[in-house]
Amino acid sequence: MEAELPLVLDHRSRVPLAAQLVGLLRSAVLNGTLRPEHTLPASRRLAAELGVSRGVVVRAYEQLSGEGYLESRGSAGTRVAVRPDGRGTVTEGVRTAPGADPAGTIDLTPGRPSGAPFRDRDWRAAWRKAISEPVDVELPPALGMPALRTAVADHLAASRGLTVSADDVVITAGTSDALQLAVAALRGQAERPRVLMEDPGYPTARRVLIAAGATVLTLPAGDDGLEASQLAAIDSLPDAVLVTPSHQYPLGGRMPVSERLALLAWAETNQVVILEDDYDSEFRHRRMPLPALASLPSGAEVVLVGTFSKSLSPWLRCGYLVVRGTSGQRLRNARLDLGTPVPGMLQSALATYIAGGGLARHIARARRQYAHRRALLLDRLGGRAGLELAALDGGLHAVIRLHPKVPAERLAEEALGLGVRVVTLASYFAERTPENGLVIGYGAPTDLQLARALDVLTGLIDRMAAGAQQ
Repeated sequence: MEAELPLVLDHRSRVPLAAQLVGLLRSAVLNGTLRPEHTLPASRRLAAELGVSRGVVVRAYEQLSGEGYLESRGSAGTRVAVRPDGRGTVTEGVRTAPGADPAGTIDLTPGRPSGAPFRDRDWRAAWRKAISEPVDVELPPALGMPALRTAVADHLAASRGLTVSADDVVITAGTSDALQLAVAALRGQAERPRVLMEDPGYPTARRVLIAAGATVLTLPAGDDGLEASQLAAIDSLPDAVLVTPSHQYPLGGRMPVSERLALLAWAETNQVVILEDDYDSEFRHRRMPLPALASLPSGAEVVLVGTFSKSLSPWLRCGYLVVRGTSGQRLRNARLDLGTPVPGMLQSALATYIAGGGLARHIARARRQYAHRRALLLDRLGGRAGLELAALDGGLHAVIRLHPKVPAERLAEEALGLGVRVVTLASYFAERTPENGLVIGYGAPTDLQLARALDVLTGLIDRMAAGAQQ
């Protein structure tokens, strides 16, 4: 049933109208005025009743949905998602909230975005269009459907300032597929290609490269990634180097422009291919993103590895490469030999979604959600004695460096026993001595779930630190 809302906004207050509405609706849920059986008024009608623009109501609904108090159900309206005690609804047929498994564990594993795009009317409309189109009897083009390659090129121009043509784009089944393709292409010049990676770095990338037949080498990386002086000291050159310059994974820094230019100069001189993993560059919270390596003037061969796993969902298993030069032609040839692993219907829907502005609108909404959760992390953990909070300039994760008296492995084990799953920072190290800390993903859980999980973690940290002093 639809809720009757006795709401009054103060138009003379310095508090923004959307913030006032968020506070009133949140209080109504917590005091039991709004319950799980209630559906909220449509945004246009509530805006008219309150004498505000529809955007004020939409922003309030979006924030409360991100916090976990409301749930948007498309044409079925926006409903209350929690009981007055703050726990999730138990009504039959309501799905498990994002970030929680059926057992109730709050999963803070990094790399998991909000599931919001699949409830987006733009996304549903794009799929309706895709399934209404005549089914082609041929396989999808190996390099990707022209409409999707064009949409990706236009998206990169708008979001990354990267001027590319559709011919430069190759559609992949995500980052793992892109790395396997890169190794297949590099085999044209080496039977067992040598790929240099950052340490710490992305463990899945290491596993995929090795499984694809590459030899993985590592160099110690600081918060901002590799340094050109380290590369100059290498005795045996690799065939490629895999870097995360826009948001070092997992430490979170960004490679300065001077180091980017030095990396490009080194790669050009030594004819080493750069694989630039641009995995979550859409989400910057404090500073504007630096230009992608692939956009800087250089004669180096740079392959940009992009994915929709962070901006939309890893469930799609879809991404792209931006390829040029000799290495680009080798990658195209490898893809032509292997064919595309991405279904044509998915490519068609994605092309419509991106070209129609659905992806840009979703990213704008997601930025607001993630910025709110980032603020929650800073509020709960920033300035606490015995830990250091890092990697919060962008992306969907944070790094918590812990005092030696609070061992991360033990903390993670005890947290899981209390219903919170976290990943240790040590699991990202290959050969370096690992650091003591956690990597916290805050994209998938709601604000309520994140707050509860942080309460568990801070309680354990305080108890373990106190126990170590006795």
